[in-house]
Amino acid sequence: MSEKRDYYEVLGVPKNATEVDIKKAFRKLARKYHPDLNKDNPKEAEEKFKEANEAYEVLSDSKKRAQYDQFGHAAFDGSAGAGGAGGFGNFGGFGGFGGFGDSSGDFGDIFDAFFGGGGGGRSSRRQGPQRGDDLRYNLEISFEEAAFGKDTELTIPRTEECKTCHGTGAKPGTQPEECPKCHGTGQIQEVHNTPFGRMVNTRTCDRCNGTGKIVKTPCPDCHGEGHTRVRRKIKVKIPAGVDNDSRIRVSGGGEAGTRGGSSGDLYVYITVKPHKIFHRDGNDVICEVPISFVQASLGDKIEVPTLDGKVEISIPAGIQSGTILRMKNKGVPYLRGIGRGDQHIKVKVLTPQKLTAKQKGLLEEFASENNENVNPEQKTWQDKIKRFFK
Repeated sequence: MSEKRDYYEVLGVPKNATEVDIKKAFRKLARKYHPDLNKDNPKEAEEKFKEANEAYEVLSDSKKRAQYDQFGHAAFDGSAGAGGAGGFGNFGGFGGFGGFGDSSGDFGDIFDAFFGGGGGGRSSRRQGPQRGDDLRYNLEISFEEAAFGKDTELTIPRTEECKTCHGTGAKPGTQPEECPKCHGTGQIQEVHNTPFGRMVNTRTCDRCNGTGKIVKTPCPDCHGEGHTRVRRKIKVKIPAGVDNDSRIRVSGGGEAGTRGGSSGDLYVYITVKPHKIFHRDGNDVICEVPISFVQASLGDKIEVPTLDGKVEISIPAGIQSGTILRMKNKGVPYLRGIGRGDQHIKVKVLTPQKLTAKQKGLLEEFASENNENVNPEQKTWQDKIKRFFK
C-alpha cells in the first residue's frame, strides 16, 4: 500500500474539494483514459483508469473519505475486509471497476454507458445475420504455372449450413423456441447505480448466446449448432502472370455465416517454386547462358531455352562476358494487361582451364600478335593505370 499515490493527487483536487469537484475530476479522467483515445498504450490507460476509479470510490463516500483523511491508505489495509476500500480486490481487466458492471462487461461498454453510447450497441448487433470467417489457403505452383496460369481444384475444410435442419439447429419437424431468459431479445439488461446516476448495462444473454432462441430438440446431424464441418472441393483459376505473395480471392469460399449471414471468402496465397534455369524480375525472365572462348571470339548460333521452348539466337563475334541479349515478348504475361515481358540472355564466357601444349602454344602466338593491335578499351585502361601510379 505504501507505493500508492495519494487519492487527492490522483484526481488532481485539493483536500478541501467538494463532492461536485471530485465528481468532475473523475469524469474528466475517465474521458481522458477512454480506450479509443489510448490505442497506442491501452495497458497504461487501463491502469490509470483503475487508479482514478479507486480514488473516486473512497473520496466520493463521506465515511470512507473521513477514514482516509485520518489514516491514509492504512485505513483500508487488512481489517478493512476482503477487497479493501470499495471492493477493489478484483479489477480483472476493463470489466466491473468499483461495481460499475459485472466482469463479463468490457471497457468500451462502460464508457459507452457513461458518455452516451448506450452501453450495448455491439451486443444488439449479435442477434442479426453474421458473415462467416474468411479462410486462407497456401498454394505452391511451378514457375511455368505462375507464368501461364492454371485451373486447379482445392479441397478446403470449412463449416457449412447443416443440410438437415437448414441452419436452425433444431430437429426436423421442430422449431427453436423463444429464450425465456431474454424473451427473444438476445440481451440482458442490468441496472447499476453509478456516480452519474442509474446506468443500464446491456450484455449478451448467456442462455441463448444472443440469438434470442433456444433449441430444445437438437438436430441429430449438427447437434444444435446449425452448421457442420465438411471438406469441400473448390475450383480456383490461377491467372497468368501471378508471382510470389499474389492473393486470389474466391467469393463465398470461406466459413458459413450464422443466422442467415453470408459465407466468408477464401483467399489463396501463391508461392512460386524457384526454377533451375530462369530467374524472374517483374515480368522479365533472366537466363544465364555459358559460351566458350572461341564462340565469344568468332561468334556463333546457339539454342537457348525460353518459356515457349528452344529458340536459336546469334552470338556476335567479340561479345564480352556479362553482355545482355534481349528477346522481346518472351517473358511472363502481364497479370492485368496485354502482352508479355522480355527474356534477357546474360552471356557468360568460359575461360578454358586445362590446355594442351599445342593449345598453349597457339594462345601464346595469339598473344604475341595481339600486342601489336591492342584493343582500344584495353589501351585506355593501361593508360589510366600508368597515370595512377605516377
